[in-house]
Amino acid sequence: QGRLVDVANRTDLTEKKLGATRKAALDKVGEDNMIVFKPKIGKYKVSIFTDIDCGYCRKLHSEIDQYMAEGITIQYLFFPRAGKGSDSYDKAVSVWCAKDRNLALTAAKNNQSCDKKTCANPVDKHMQMAEEFGAQGTPMIVTENGNVSPGYVPAKQLAEILQAEKAAK
Repeated sequence: QGRLVDVANRTDLTEKKLGATRKAALDKVGEDNMIVFKPKIGKYKVSIFTDIDCGYCRKLHSEIDQYMAEGITIQYLFFPRAGKGSDSYDKAVSVWCAKDRNLALTAAKNNQSCDKKTCANPVDKHMQMAEEFGAQGTPMIVTENGNVSPGYVPAKQLAEILQAEKAAK
């Protein structure tokens, strides 16, 4: 139990392996099963487990234009922390089933009510994946390398993290 650490190089070998596993799992889900906000010129991509009713998730989404300006593609997956059958869960399903998911997500994050809808959706799979990834809260940001940044990270700071991650490849 615990983490395997290369003491000489000061690297967490467990996290490196988990990162690769998370990346593969997200690749398997695919963009078609996420709500994606793409900048005109994309430099980076992150997957974010979000809860429509989470304050910091709303803050992050209210700054979506800043993330776009930094060239960060945002791929949203749902993790309604209150669980299946909760109001947050129902909102996630309704957003997924909306004609324009991006518009519906933005409206829901702005506390605007959306029509309650149901359809085939990936919300349960998103929730299961978040739990497998060890999500303890939202937003949970997963980078292209599978590294996790728990919580809200401002756009400029996230761009710096992603740039450093790319340079370290």
